[in-house]
Amino acid sequence: MTMPDLNLRQHAPSAERNREPILAVLERVLPATGTVLEIASGTGQHAIHFAAALPDLVWQPSDLDGEARASIAAWTAHSGLTNVRPPLAIDVRDASWGIEAAAAIVCINMIHISPWACTEALFAGASRVLRPGGVLFLYGPYRREGRHTAPSNEAFDRQLRSRDPSWGVRDLETVVALGLDLGLDCSEVVEMPANNLSVVFRRLPHAEQ
Repeated sequence: MTMPDLNLRQHAPSAERNREPILAVLERVLPATGTVLEIASGTGQHAIHFAAALPDLVWQPSDLDGEARASIAAWTAHSGLTNVRPPLAIDVRDASWGIEAAAAIVCINMIHISPWACTEALFAGASRVLRPGGVLFLYGPYRREGRHTAPSNEAFDRQLRSRDPSWGVRDLETVVALGLDLGLDCSEVVEMPANNLSVVFRRLPHAEQ
């Protein structure tokens, strides 16, 4: 087995800053055991940090970008952790993600830097992969009641939309309604540093859809 090139590790300063506040929420809301699928893992720094802190969980990172997957593999090799699987190349818009079931799904800072169709596909995929009671955890900036929660988020939203008109900070209420339509009930919204939110959904039993 070829050892990944450790020089391929990417570093995101934001991942270093927000990993502890996010972990504090994950420690409360994730199941004690099982597989956690991370969508859009990016550099892999989060995956390694969370897997090290939650050793009874199996962490399944993923990213559509090949350089990101190389970084994830390099971080995993560097960490020596045995509860992190090789990263998957998941496009949330695909009908199958290559994983049949997960106890939880974690998605950090994706839905505002992708088209709305990706958010719709994320929830549709979560409704397929999660069992009743399974957790979908989202993190990032949101508008609430049609308004930005801070001037910095409004400026960030303008910047995103200037890069791609299909991107942008989403309305929390619209995301929550989408989840409910697909059998995922928002059970908790946690205010986080830097005007971000952690949004926790739980998969409803099929009978309640």
